Amino acid sequence: MDAGEAGEEFGPWLARQLSIANKSQTELAEELGLTRAAVSAWITKRSVPRPTVMGEIAKALGTDLSTVHTRTTDTQAGLPVTWYHRGGYEDGGRDGGNAAAFAFDADVQVLARETCQNSLDERIVENGRPVRVRYTIHELTGDALDAFRAAILWDDLQPHYLAVSESSADQKVGRVVDDGVRDMFEKGRLILLRIDDYNASGLTGDDYDDGKFAAVVRRQLESLKSGRGAGGSYGLGKATLWATSALGMVLINSTLSEPHEGRTERRVIGRLELPWRSVDGTPYAGPAWLGRPDPESRNAEVVRSWWADEETVERLHLTRESDEPGTSFLVVGAHDVASLAPEKAESVADQDEGGSEDDGTRDITVMHRRLVEALGRDFWAAMTGGGSRLPLLETSVRTMRNGEVVVEEEVVDPGDRQPSRTRALRAFYEGTTVDRLTQAGQVALRTVPLRLPLGGGRRGTLGAHQGVLLVTEAEDRDGPRSEVHYLRGNRMTIKKSTVHGLPLGVTAFQAVLLVGHAAGESVPFSDEAEEFLRAAEPPEHDRWGQTEELTLRWSHSAHHRISWLTTEVNSAVKELVVRPRSTGSQQNAKLRKKLTVQNKRTVSKRTSGTALPELDGLDAEIGAGGEWRITAEVKLPRADELPPMSPVVMLDVRSGSRPRLGWAELIALEGCEADNGVLRFTPGARRAVFRGSTDISSHPVRTELTRLVLELRAGTGE
Repeated sequence: MDAGEAGEEFGPWLARQLSIANKSQTELAEELGLTRAAVSAWITKRSVPRPTVMGEIAKALGTDLSTVHTRTTDTQAGLPVTWYHRGGYEDGGRDGGNAAAFAFDADVQVLARETCQNSLDERIVENGRPVRVRYTIHELTGDALDAFRAAILWDDLQPHYLAVSESSADQKVGRVVDDGVRDMFEKGRLILLRIDDYNASGLTGDDYDDGKFAAVVRRQLESLKSGRGAGGSYGLGKATLWATSALGMVLINSTLSEPHEGRTERRVIGRLELPWRSVDGTPYAGPAWLGRPDPESRNAEVVRSWWADEETVERLHLTRESDEPGTSFLVVGAHDVASLAPEKAESVADQDEGGSEDDGTRDITVMHRRLVEALGRDFWAAMTGGGSRLPLLETSVRTMRNGEVVVEEEVVDPGDRQPSRTRALRAFYEGTTVDRLTQAGQVALRTVPLRLPLGGGRRGTLGAHQGVLLVTEAEDRDGPRSEVHYLRGNRMTIKKSTVHGLPLGVTAFQAVLLVGHAAGESVPFSDEAEEFLRAAEPPEHDRWGQTEELTLRWSHSAHHRISWLTTEVNSAVKELVVRPRSTGSQQNAKLRKKLTVQNKRTVSKRTSGTALPELDGLDAEIGAGGEWRITAEVKLPRADELPPMSPVVMLDVRSGSRPRLGWAELIALEGCEADNGVLRFTPGARRAVFRGSTDISSHPVRTELTRLVLELRAGTGE
């Protein structure tokens, strides 16, 4: 193989090797017995060395002949990998941490939402395959922990953590870091959370110039996502990685989709986010990077990414399973505040028969379950395919301790997490939707318009983009019922809303609205809808509404278009799920005669004259087990605070006291919460709806022979 057949061009490669080895062109020329002009000609790409000289160059650089010929790796000579800490500001300014990280909580569900969205945005679309994202929770203890601390040069970092603990103990960042260090040493453990994506672009570009690498590793609040349907636009999502690390540390290994310096595999760098600190009298601004010193920087202080060998990435727990492009982010000292909440911890079943699950296992298993839950909730649509459409995303979660499996890898199945909505989306892809729901399992389709405004504050409408509304009957595993999920091009759930004003007795449903590219890229104004809705999302990407970008690019009233869209969706849903009343149904007429709502005029008032909530409607049926199944509506008066009320169900009798029935189940549907048979109403709500089933064991006679009375009583109902 001659010099012209290698990966990276010889001149730039040789120049970098000389910098790494801290060797000048003159020194190389003297070792080779050539003129400096000859070496300069190689560097400037005016010529290449003869094959007979290649061996001498390899010897001078301290490497082998193959490395010089192929030029797909550096010689690894020169300065060792180390941490570079940015010096304090010359004007005396101080930062108490990375402000971008404060935009998010230390919550693995938030991390999953942001990182999965970023991976979707970086998916390689040309091959049509989904991007695969794997989350690995790995707890280290004992020798494994000691080996990892040595790999990240912990002894060099410890003085900085000590300084943060002493100087920033009264700040949030200082408290989090101090807690993370104490947890590692007092409990003898460290939790790593790795996010690997495959079939993604990787961190391409130069260490310093514009590119994806610099945007993620070097800069803040910069987003280079220009792809159609991209999810992020603020450059904030990456901050969740550092926010989830109690130590403020993230290590990165990227396999590039396009070569940089003639290479694609094992591009490694680390970034540390700490507040201002002073170590041995030297002030440091905050961030630090783990890398190889750049000889071209002043005093070779600044570090840059390096092409690591397989042994190094293994010691750093950054080994990737294949050479497929993508990036691995390792969150060091991962913590999840929600996983540690008492109500969460109590809900975790003990893993051992004797119920002796230790705190460490509890933490990582709860973290595992919360990741699976978040991925299924927010990305079910991106993971759903059908007809000729393939999924955009595949996700999985696994949990380990010291290399041993604690929880087997769990591939997130959208059909298991969101069965009704997944069925609806597949029906749309396969062309099996219907105009109206007449049987269980059907999916009804309607189009609803999003009227897009003209840009630049001009009055008028650019055009109507037709979104696709899908409605189907709900299943028990769906979570909250009668809810609409709103999606655009990347198929992440952005907005959720409940359809209000439905009559009692409507069959529970689930609905999906597809807009922008999610509705179909050939749908008129799909590009414009994507652009408009993306601008209407806040950094959390969890709703559409008024934003500064929407105001600047369109107008201060542009968000009303989204409100109109919601109104159109709610109206279309009602048309699909509300069935016309059957006036001739004798069975319904007989059942209505068996129901009694306590007359409003008999409902007592408070001594102060404030009205109490009143029953305003009742619908019921006799269940398969003989129980009464009731849905009731409550009219709420205007008041700053409403008292708790108890629904009391009784049997109507001709004389004597009415036998009281027990509740087997009481569920709040809207405008209230149910707690031990007591309803507590949402402040500001004007109506509430609840559903209940009676306890058949409390029925003194057969249900078919009884009449039902429902009252709403103050307090506990006694």
